[in-house]
Amino acid sequence: MTDIPAPQVKYGKLQRLFDDNFLDYTSYVIRDRAIPDIDDGLKPVQRRILQTLYNMDDGRFHKVANVVGATMKLHPHGDQSIFAALVNLANKDYLIDRQGNFGNIFTGDQASAARYIECRLTPLALATLFNKDLTEFTDSYDGRMQEPVTLPAKLPLLLLLGAEGIAVGMATKIMPHNFCELLEAQIKYLRGDEFTLYPDFPRGGIIDVTGYNQGNGRLRCRARIEEVDDKTIVIRELPYNLTTQALIDSVERAAKAGKLKIASINDYTAEEVEVEIKLARGVYAAETIDALFAFTDCELSVSPNLVVIRQNMPCQMTVDEVLRHNSDKLVRDLEKELHIELGRLREKLHARKLEQIFIEERLYKQIEEITRYREVLSTVHTALEPFADDLPRPVTKEDVEKLLEIKIRRITRFDINRQHKEIRAIEKSIKKVEKDLTDIIGFTVNYLQSLLDKYGQLYPRRSKIEHIDEVDIRAAALSNLVVGYHRESGFLGHKIKAENKTKDIELTCSELDRLFLIFRNGAYRVVNVTDKFFVGSDLLWMGIVKSDLVFNVIYRDGRENYTYIKRFRTPKFILNREYRLFPEHKRSIIQMLAVGETGIRARISLVPSSRARYNSLEIDLDDYQIKGAGAKGRRAGNRVVRRVTNITGKPPARKTTAQSLPGFTPPKKKNGS
Repeated sequence: MTDIPAPQVKYGKLQRLFDDNFLDYTSYVIRDRAIPDIDDGLKPVQRRILQTLYNMDDGRFHKVANVVGATMKLHPHGDQSIFAALVNLANKDYLIDRQGNFGNIFTGDQASAARYIECRLTPLALATLFNKDLTEFTDSYDGRMQEPVTLPAKLPLLLLLGAEGIAVGMATKIMPHNFCELLEAQIKYLRGDEFTLYPDFPRGGIIDVTGYNQGNGRLRCRARIEEVDDKTIVIRELPYNLTTQALIDSVERAAKAGKLKIASINDYTAEEVEVEIKLARGVYAAETIDALFAFTDCELSVSPNLVVIRQNMPCQMTVDEVLRHNSDKLVRDLEKELHIELGRLREKLHARKLEQIFIEERLYKQIEEITRYREVLSTVHTALEPFADDLPRPVTKEDVEKLLEIKIRRITRFDINRQHKEIRAIEKSIKKVEKDLTDIIGFTVNYLQSLLDKYGQLYPRRSKIEHIDEVDIRAAALSNLVVGYHRESGFLGHKIKAENKTKDIELTCSELDRLFLIFRNGAYRVVNVTDKFFVGSDLLWMGIVKSDLVFNVIYRDGRENYTYIKRFRTPKFILNREYRLFPEHKRSIIQMLAVGETGIRARISLVPSSRARYNSLEIDLDDYQIKGAGAKGRRAGNRVVRRVTNITGKPPARKTTAQSLPGFTPPKKKNGS
């Protein structure tokens, strides 16, 4: 049979159809929905909202429902997405004035319906976002209106507002920064100085910026917690993007899991954050604060990712690169504005001088008897030729036509002194603009400084930057479990009860602790806290793993039948793996085990001998060096040790040291010491 190619051809066309459509969809989501533009720092929906508010602006508040409806003429999506974007933008407090309930960023409460609340552009937005002469417009989605490609923003809005968005195959998370610090950084950049920028969050809190990495690293954010008294904690500020309700939920989950104990938690937040936590009996604020950071959302890790649209393409940038780009663009925009203003002033000066010459020199008298319009134009043009050197530019037909439109009343009431005064004012303005153009960097710095002086006091820094120490989660965890070891059954765990106080072992710990188990035959292992675990009946010691513990061990080597003394700190380990303190032998056994770095003493009872002067010795283990857990140790002597007794805290029977033991070899002296 021969293969039929038709199905393969159809599949190929379908595959290409999917590929092309998916590529179009991907490009649309990236550029027209999720990722902000670097030039004005806005997503399309935000730009359309601001442009609509500017078109509607009359100084008064507008019903949000009307603003949303007008924005739909530019935005090809539903009213809910526009309303949500408007509320979010208004709650940032920079560009939109609010009137009514726009929700609460602290508690997460939603805004009232669009028909009940009102908004308008702030003076800052009106002063810095709009200029028709600098704005490039394009057709809206249905071709009925014009919308801006980007707004000629004079503020680094991308870093000021921050942004979050998820597109196809990429996402952006840009942190908001402080208004004053951004403008001060722009001034430093324009002057050639170094600058550093760090985020500032509207909810306040504490930020560790050690790993910020220019907007592409990691931030650690904490709530600001006050200890009112031993039994009361109040949360005053929140981490990034967290509400009080989300914080309370995380605290309640931690309390339910037994990681901290609270009596009650109440939210009194209104204009400022106030979440009060009352502690349970036997629990105090100092120890609970670390637990809040360790087990609740009072501490969060944020991973910013600065992805923007630049020259119609997505790219990843740093905070410094974005600020430099916005500053360079500001210089260009201000220079364009000055050139436009200079052109307008020169045109205005030209028109005023023409009018002055036409009236003062009574040139209108020359056309009183002329009936043909073409001759009138020619006569006036000829009459103005002697004054060509006094005019900024040559006279055109349009200039003459404007002169002919002057009414007789205006000519008869012409004030020569006032006209001269206005011309001098225009000439002065032209000189000022020309001077500004010669030093455009200085002009830009002055512009930024004027914004700082006018609006800076409205936007103080809210978040505090400081180094945050890592919380020891195990140390912060509540010691709410009692692990028991039942020697007769060989089981260990927090569901096991120690019945015999002399043989069994009990230990209070948390569920995050790790248990260090040492057996009489010299084996040891580290295990997690569990409900029930079989370890056998040979367990000698059980404790919580701590790196600073010093173990003092006296053991008998069964192969040699000699006793050795060794000291070591908590060794490195792999969970549930068995290690040994000395080689395994059926007669090898630990004769004494004590934990402590100083003050440990032992009595060594030797096998009696008729030739020996004494049959027991008391030693101070401080005389022995601390080495590794695998070290063999120092031999206690040439005689067999019958028994070792821990006599720590008891007065010595006679003064003996390790050097007095039979067979003791003193360590070699170093450097002549």
